[in-house]
Amino acid sequence: MALALADAFLVNGAEPGVPLALSLAAALALVWRRRLPLTVLAVTLVGMFIGYIWFAPLIALYTVAAVRPPDRRVLALAGTAFAVAHFLPYPVSRLPVHDHRTLALDAVNAVVIAAAPLAVGLLSRTRHELAERLDELTRSREREDRLLADQVVATERARLAREMHDVVAHQVSLISLQAGAVQVRTEDTEAQAGARTIRELSVRTLDELRHMVGILRAAGADREELTPQPKLADLPRLLELSALDVTYEDARAPGAERSEAVERAAFRTVQEALTNIRKHAPGAKVRVRVTEPGGGLRVEIRNGPADSAVPCPELPGGGHGLVGLRERAQSLGGTLEAHPTEDGGFVVRADFPRA
Repeated sequence: MALALADAFLVNGAEPGVPLALSLAAALALVWRRRLPLTVLAVTLVGMFIGYIWFAPLIALYTVAAVRPPDRRVLALAGTAFAVAHFLPYPVSRLPVHDHRTLALDAVNAVVIAAAPLAVGLLSRTRHELAERLDELTRSREREDRLLADQVVATERARLAREMHDVVAHQVSLISLQAGAVQVRTEDTEAQAGARTIRELSVRTLDELRHMVGILRAAGADREELTPQPKLADLPRLLELSALDVTYEDARAPGAERSEAVERAAFRTVQEALTNIRKHAPGAKVRVRVTEPGGGLRVEIRNGPADSAVPCPELPGGGHGLVGLRERAQSLGGTLEAHPTEDGGFVVRADFPRA
């Protein structure tokens, strides 16, 4: 606006008159150029036609292209009006009708001067839109990063839930079983009380673990395995410490190896099945068999009915063990079956593909 006021006084002088008044009005109208761009352009074009000012109409035409929603018809009309106001003299009778060369040069000059602010305005508008889209893309990327981080946390929580259930539940149930055996066999009152306390603590620990596993598993899905983890080569040691009557048969080819994920899944299947046997079928005879049907890997854990002479440890269960085993097998392209047998026992069978 300061440039437009200076332009008005430099072109028209300080002498009061219609040209100066219209030029000053055009300069002052720039205050509303962003709110009423077309109206301000019309006012400045009057000042340009009569007062021969340039800055105000140039700025107004630029604002029309930069602020208003892009409309080719409006831009073409605004540019044409600017070119006409620039081309025609005031009064119109001074137009050199017979000097064709001058008319042509003035017409070209008016078109070029009208096109310049339109082009700059459109460029400014495009740059502003690109900056907004870039900001939006950056915010969207940040949201995706946060969602990815939340997903990673949820996945880790689910992994932790599985490992807690597979490892801690197995060990605590074994402790409880051994304490129950001590309680039944010993005649020492203090030893019985200590064994009873150990069993109660084991039951309480598994109960709390069940609630924690439920919370953690609700936060995400398991997709990858934690390392390092046991393999099938560690099964004999697991069976030795299980305190169960177990028959182990390894029918794999000598030197046969599988991927670490498959061997860990097979180990966890046996571990969870033994934990369930201690909970629900104490004293039952167990057979663990590892075979390779069709080039794949099969792990089968079969137990008979519980021995009524052996006290039930009464360990709590969260119902997540077999669900986790089935999810683990499916994630590796395999299957898992678990169902009662006709003799009152139970069988868990997991099949894993060759690759």
